[in-house]
Amino acid sequence: MSYTSQVLEQAIRKNSHEPEFHQAMTEVVPTLQPFIDEHPEYEKTGVLERLVEPERQILFRVPWIDDNGEVQVNRGFRVQFNSAIGPYKGGLRFHPSVCLSIIKFLGFEQIFKNSLTGLSIGGGKGGADFDPKGKSDREVMAFCQSFVTELYRHVGADMDVPAGDIGVGAREIGYIYGQYRRLTGLSDGTFSGKGIAYGGSLVRTEATGYGLIYLVEKMLESLKTSFEGKTTVISGSGNVAIYTAEKALQLGAKVVTMSDSDGYVYHPEGINLDTVKMIKEKQRGRIREYLEHHPAAQYYENGLVWSVPCHIALPCATQNELTAEGAGQLIKNGCLIVAEGSNMPTELEAIQLLQANNVLFAPGKASNAGGVAVSALEMAQNRSRWYWSFDDVDKKLQRIMHAIYASISETAARYGVKGNLVAGANIAGFKRVAEAMLQQGAV
Repeated sequence: MSYTSQVLEQAIRKNSHEPEFHQAMTEVVPTLQPFIDEHPEYEKTGVLERLVEPERQILFRVPWIDDNGEVQVNRGFRVQFNSAIGPYKGGLRFHPSVCLSIIKFLGFEQIFKNSLTGLSIGGGKGGADFDPKGKSDREVMAFCQSFVTELYRHVGADMDVPAGDIGVGAREIGYIYGQYRRLTGLSDGTFSGKGIAYGGSLVRTEATGYGLIYLVEKMLESLKTSFEGKTTVISGSGNVAIYTAEKALQLGAKVVTMSDSDGYVYHPEGINLDTVKMIKEKQRGRIREYLEHHPAAQYYENGLVWSVPCHIALPCATQNELTAEGAGQLIKNGCLIVAEGSNMPTELEAIQLLQANNVLFAPGKASNAGGVAVSALEMAQNRSRWYWSFDDVDKKLQRIMHAIYASISETAARYGVKGNLVAGANIAGFKRVAEAMLQQGAV
């Protein structure tokens, strides 16, 4: 049995009943064997065994009072996975599905994603099994303030800088950061994704979606083509999906789908993004309402977008939404590229099927790194008390995403798996973190 197989087997055994974490490790660990074969010192010093074990796991209760005056109790999490190259960095997710397994999978992915940006940020993730949907602003504020009343002890500008994720947007970060300042007396930018008025960065809203498109742009170049005229299917209709669509449209693509948890809309003439923004960003409505404004579009309840013929597929909704069946439909319809806009939206079997059929596939740790990259740029601006223009930040984001593509494609070729961007991303991300761990000692 290979070294990486032994480490993976042991880690799965030690973390039983954590399927999402198992999936994340299974996607990464075996691909590292060629690099470790070349560098046996990493096996000798147990770098990989240390990497799959979080440095710290924090679980805590979050009591709060709802609008009826009743006490509610949720569970909060922060997993500080690896700080070898910088302070822990990763979002907070508020969703009923949040559990330790999901937070560990997200935190593990974050190690590699943050490493690939080339910035000095380590990997971490957190959140709570709280659902902000249907809650009043007062209830959300009460929860956020209780959540950070425990969490503030474990974060700081040089220790751990959380950001937003699913269920945690500008409103939630505002409540969280306000309570953090009241508790600590510090305005040190410990949380990112803040409002522009109090330390946030321009482009942060657009960052993950724009970054995804900047990386796909280089993937298309490798196929000697561009976005111009390419039919593109996008899942989701939240922040990532909206700004993925916006940048794709700017580059000449025809985006024909968007979705939410109820179903998806298919508009063969092309999605009207202004309508989607009105429904989702202003009215907080459902994607089915799109048909009220564009009756020529079609709505499919409980459906997934992967059956729609396309050149480019961009899963931007949630984990494991693209199954082997969906991958088979994309292959049948001649899809050229699949790139992940959300965290682990593609099942392992689907990834393998896409790769076996020569569909160029980019994993989220590379393709959706734009969000955390701009979060790190926000940290830099907070420290300097100097803020950059939209164009300045956007150009830095574009350079980072293009550099990520160059790094993962060159690494894949270097280790004999040309075109396998999953292996390229895993090895390139691991290499930087492993070197830092080794140089800092064996503990």
